[in-house]
Amino acid sequence: MANENPFWKFFVSVKLTVVLLLSLAASSIIGTLVPQNASPEAYFRTYGAFLYRLFDLLNIFDMYHSWWFQMLLLLLTCNIIACSVNRLSGTWKLIFPKNRSFRLSRFEKQKQKAHFVEHRPPSELQPAYTTAMTRAFGSPHVEATETGFTLFAEKWRWTRLGVYIVHASILFLIVGAMIGSLFGFEGYVNIPEGERIDRVQLRNSNRTQPLGFEIECKDFKLSFYANGAPKEYRSSLSIWENGKRILNKDIIVNDPLRYKGISIFQSSYGEMRSENKQQASFNTDDIRLSFLVKASGMVYQRDVEIGKPLDIPEGMGKFVVMDFKESATFMGQNIGEALIGILTPRDGQPVEVTLPIHFPNFDKMRKGNVVIAVLHQHERQSMQTKPEDIRYYTGLQVVKDPGVWVVYCGFMIMIVGIIITFFMSHQQLCIAVRLKKNKSQVMVAGIANKNKLGMSRKVEKLAQRLTAAEDNG
Repeated sequence: MANENPFWKFFVSVKLTVVLLLSLAASSIIGTLVPQNASPEAYFRTYGAFLYRLFDLLNIFDMYHSWWFQMLLLLLTCNIIACSVNRLSGTWKLIFPKNRSFRLSRFEKQKQKAHFVEHRPPSELQPAYTTAMTRAFGSPHVEATETGFTLFAEKWRWTRLGVYIVHASILFLIVGAMIGSLFGFEGYVNIPEGERIDRVQLRNSNRTQPLGFEIECKDFKLSFYANGAPKEYRSSLSIWENGKRILNKDIIVNDPLRYKGISIFQSSYGEMRSENKQQASFNTDDIRLSFLVKASGMVYQRDVEIGKPLDIPEGMGKFVVMDFKESATFMGQNIGEALIGILTPRDGQPVEVTLPIHFPNFDKMRKGNVVIAVLHQHERQSMQTKPEDIRYYTGLQVVKDPGVWVVYCGFMIMIVGIIITFFMSHQQLCIAVRLKKNKSQVMVAGIANKNKLGMSRKVEKLAQRLTAAEDNG
């Protein structure tokens, strides 16, 4: 017998479900606290030699692709399937019984019922009651008794499958996520204006991923607000395949280009100096910073010099630029030219701040009370006028997730399952009429596997209609 098999008992256990869900929740918390897919150098500096080796052994740094996380998902999938199969047989018999039986005693024991007395005999009441029940609930089954009759109707037996629909949706979500993890990829690429690429660098990997087509950056446009913050950066892209241009599209942040299941997002940008220009692209003798004070929302611009402290407006502390790097790194990633400074808040300890030249919003990640950004000389206008020796490159995030449509289907199925599970129920209604002492004793009763209060209201409403019909008669 399957229910006596220890292996089967293990997988149909609710305790296993709880343990797996708690394990996945704990793993997700760890994956949130420990940055994923950063460089080994960054992890080594943050956690030290011992924790680095331990976390690397457990694959914590790429946890969602680790064998043990995939094993947890597989066990949860097997657990959901086993629990559903184990309980579905009983539910299936309720929904599709071989012989539909009606037991009046079940309704007589219910709290959701109403009693009243009719002066007409059962033979006169049956046609009127059948019509009233049909209008209110559905066509009833009529059964004659020794002293009267009973009417029985039911609807929405199939709603007992709602919980299994929710289970199926969870399976869709898990399978979709695993398909994306196994067969998808995420990569990055920088394309100078006027050039094409046919492969991308995979995230945190030395491998590249061929695309099967070419991406061309025809043009890159950049505009700014009056305070120097980027307003919009737009890349004009073309897709080439077999030497032919297939499509053109201008992309901005959150408006990607999609082709053959691959999404191309605008991610970043940067400047490239002409090869005949030997000077650095950033003039350290002309540095202007913007200071956004979060409390007031005010933005201030100040000219600064390397090594000279500056008082931050509104008494928010001091800031000093200590160094300029032509090739700075952050968490193992090259972020290009950057200023390195020391911020001393008025009520805190000094912290080192990295300010990339080409990423003005970078300091927002620090989540401090003041956000600092570097303003180029040509960024102090509302619209940039590009010097002749500057050519931009566009930074693109290229993502393929073949499981995304399976995940979308899972969400849609889950919505349907939740609506059925929480807002619909299997409902049964009975009207029993018995002749007693020349009067008809009438009972109206209902049964529902959920929302018993709603069933009680239906019973009361139907009973009121029947008594009103008697008064009118």
